[in-house]
Amino acid sequence: MSFATRDGREWTPEYLISINSKKCIGCGRCFKVCGRDVMTLKGTNEEGELVDLDNDEDDEIEKKIMVLNDEGACIGCGACARVCPADCQTHVSAAAEAA
Repeated sequence: MSFATRDGREWTPEYLISINSKKCIGCGRCFKVCGRDVMTLKGTNEEGELVDLDNDEDDEIEKKIMVLNDEGACIGCGACARVCPADCQTHVSAAAEAA
């Protein structure tokens, strides 16, 4: 699937399909540029389990990371990848995902 930009150049969206939790630094930059709630910030505890971030449980959080919240809402603009300092996201085109 490809589209055209406003001035007619070809553009192929690449959708966010995963976030590498080992590389993610939890900075939230990707979350801030995405207006579609594709990602959300979670915490990991000592056992490596994902936990919601509450003010009450901050002492149990080992690391904050971004996780997919609603990957179906991704429009493939790539803004999140452009601002990510950790290069922890995987994006694919619709054609590659279908293959």
